[in-house]
Amino acid sequence: MAVTSKRERALQVVLVVLGLLTIVANIYPLVTSFLAGLRPTGGTTAPMFYTILATLGVFLVLAARNPSAHRSLIAYAVWSSFAHTAVMALMAIQLPNKRGELLAGVAVTGLSAVLLFVLAPSSARSEGAVPV
Repeated sequence: MAVTSKRERALQVVLVVLGLLTIVANIYPLVTSFLAGLRPTGGTTAPMFYTILATLGVFLVLAARNPSAHRSLIAYAVWSSFAHTAVMALMAIQLPNKRGELLAGVAVTGLSAVLLFVLAPSSARSEGAVPV
């Protein structure tokens, strides 16, 4: 029982930390894009993307209260992070001049996804079933 509670506590910490980092990392460019007046050089898609990710961050923080009740949100965060990591890795291959920053993003996003994947509650544990 102590292992499960340590695991759940670790998941709660990871959810809060990743949630707050996601909020901050996306609110800053969102605000600066609005201050810049959404000029064509900045594009119009990026602010929408920042909004979606900042919102995900808020919900990850809220999910930390009861991770077992928010398995689908955690699964979305895991799989969308894996997909995002894959796209960044492909872009790093195609854009050698941006390779460094893209590979840094691959490392951060990939590590976040792996941490959540490893710590995520399984359906058996969250429903109180005893594993066979």
